[in-house]
Amino acid sequence: MISTVVIACYLTLLLALGLSSNRLFSGSGKDYQLATHSIGPFMLLMSLFGTTMTAFALIGSTGEAWQNGIGVYGKMASSSGIIHSLCFFLLGVRLWRFGKEYGYATQIEFFQDRLASPRIGLLLFPILVSMVIVYILAGVLGAGTVVNVFTSGAFPNLFPGNPASPPSVGAVPTWLGSGIICVVVLLYVFFGGMRGTAWANTFQTLVFMVLGVVTFLVIASNLGDGGIWENMRQASEMVGERWKTRTGTSKTVFLTYMFIPLSVGMFPHLFQHWLTARSAEAFKLPVVAHPIFIMLVWVPCIMLGIWATTEMAHAAVPPLGRLDPEVPDSANKVLPMLVKGLSSPILGGFLAAGVLAAIMSSLDSQFLCLGTMFTNNIVKEYFAQGTMSDKQTVFWTRTFIVLVVLITYLFSLLEPRGVFGLGVWCFSGFSSLFPLVFAALYWPRLTRAGAYASIIAAAGTWLWLFLSAWKTGKPLADYLLEVKVGGTVYDFMPVTLMILVSATVLVVVSLLTKPLPEETVRKFFPKRA
Repeated sequence: MISTVVIACYLTLLLALGLSSNRLFSGSGKDYQLATHSIGPFMLLMSLFGTTMTAFALIGSTGEAWQNGIGVYGKMASSSGIIHSLCFFLLGVRLWRFGKEYGYATQIEFFQDRLASPRIGLLLFPILVSMVIVYILAGVLGAGTVVNVFTSGAFPNLFPGNPASPPSVGAVPTWLGSGIICVVVLLYVFFGGMRGTAWANTFQTLVFMVLGVVTFLVIASNLGDGGIWENMRQASEMVGERWKTRTGTSKTVFLTYMFIPLSVGMFPHLFQHWLTARSAEAFKLPVVAHPIFIMLVWVPCIMLGIWATTEMAHAAVPPLGRLDPEVPDSANKVLPMLVKGLSSPILGGFLAAGVLAAIMSSLDSQFLCLGTMFTNNIVKEYFAQGTMSDKQTVFWTRTFIVLVVLITYLFSLLEPRGVFGLGVWCFSGFSSLFPLVFAALYWPRLTRAGAYASIIAAAGTWLWLFLSAWKTGKPLADYLLEVKVGGTVYDFMPVTLMILVSATVLVVVSLLTKPLPEETVRKFFPKRA
């Protein structure tokens, strides 16, 4: 019950912080959606990092390391550190300049202008919304699992659970935990808008980074009877050979995992955060510090995941040994079980709050970006004929945010899947659209037809491969494509085919179709000869 009270206090504090930002709300649509381009370097760093570090990074990475070993760090963390910063530099700064100059609030507005195609939003909007909802779903599932594990035993009269499974007795059900987190995030986004989101992200990023280090040290110190370093040494020696190396991952799979971090180039919520920057100078700190922050978060999570496979961890936290890797959501429980089993109730509550902070710091940005796209690119474009008051803009943004939260929550009640697998497929979908945004910024010869064809090809390839992976019934992250060359079979990540198809179609169709008007091209390439 003590842990539950601590978590409740944290959620209340977060809610108060987000709502207090409403006192600075000017009432304009631009202020609600973009905080009037007022975010400086530190808050921009915290917002960008907090937005990219989700349940996938904490709960997902720990669970994946528990299932498949330390290789997950090389596959995702090290490549993400480099590629994310590269995208901030190559795409973020350039898009911020165009957004500031031409008044964009969403990705779709940029592509409409760049391609001289007002209707492209009808194609992009449902695709982006669908993929963001999958992303949000991973966070909602992770949040529900954290609340469920940490409230075990708190409410035996309300939630009797299954007597054969002691951890379930008295625990807030996953569906209810997910619902509580959704409501908290919804409230401060609903009232605070982008400024509330940026404030909450900054606070929560600091919380989960500090508490993440504390979590690692506490678990390491309580894992055995020795001190921190001795426990770490013993636990590492007990790790099986399968988890110590990336031998279970082929070189081609390991290499093609590097395509997945390209997804940040097309995250609509990250695009919106880029536009909040006060100046181009504000990007310097995120570009430099982001890889360091990724290392600080991912290394402890990966180490905890591989230690959770040892007899030492099973003796310290008996429920770990009873987890079944074949059950889809078992991996989601590894980190919460370690924290709950190896810390005091008060400290456990604070550490749980840190995990929830990482999850919620992404959910808020995702909710807001979808509301902004719906208002600016659907309602304003096709129902209000481009004229909307600030009050109407805020109203429709809030309305769609509520709808998205409700839809995502209902999806979370269906058959649960591993957070890591959902994240990989969500990122793969966004990565398949990376050729589009890169070409829009750096290739003057891109045509309207080429862009449309690329979007359709990317979405079609993603849907076909995702359904194929889902039908197997296996963990989504384990689905691979195979190519036989000269008697040797090479396997690789599905994202490889998505990007290849998308980029090929974009280039070929653009070269075969009529170029855009010269005045449109010069608007974005003024130095073109």
